[in-house]
Amino acid sequence: MEDGLKAVVFKCGNEEYAISIQSVISIEKEEKVTPVPHLPAYMPGITEVRGELVPVLDFEEILYSRPLVAEESKMLVLKTEQLSLAVRVRDAKEIIDIPSERLKEIGLAAYRKTEYFTSVAQLENRLITIIDPEVLTESLDGMKEIRDYIAEAKSQEIS
Repeated sequence: MEDGLKAVVFKCGNEEYAISIQSVISIEKEEKVTPVPHLPAYMPGITEVRGELVPVLDFEEILYSRPLVAEESKMLVLKTEQLSLAVRVRDAKEIIDIPSERLKEIGLAAYRKTEYFTSVAQLENRLITIIDPEVLTESLDGMKEIRDYIAEAKSQEIS
């Protein structure tokens, strides 16, 4: 990260978070989310984005155990090695360059429930927590089953 980080900043609760622009496919208005029975509380369902079926994760539910109202949200469509997914966030309208000297490692990365927090950007009067979507999808309970479900749904579309 010698050159720093270009990231999409979004709000969740009253805090700001960011994800590297390299992981972000697009920022979308939330359309129809189809509920799927027995999914974890953090996943309100699946949606279609640009012809692809993707799971929707509610980041407010993940962090604060309270669902975000769809009308107040945007969806960050992300690509990980395993799958594409949409993350429901309060607001996402800023892309910033964070100099590497402003990125500080945080000790919370060792805590299993927040290991997807990789660093904190200290900018003037702002603290922005950086999230790694790869680690996020690996660390959430139930994601393996969800990846399997999406793969099965895609194979049925092809058939």
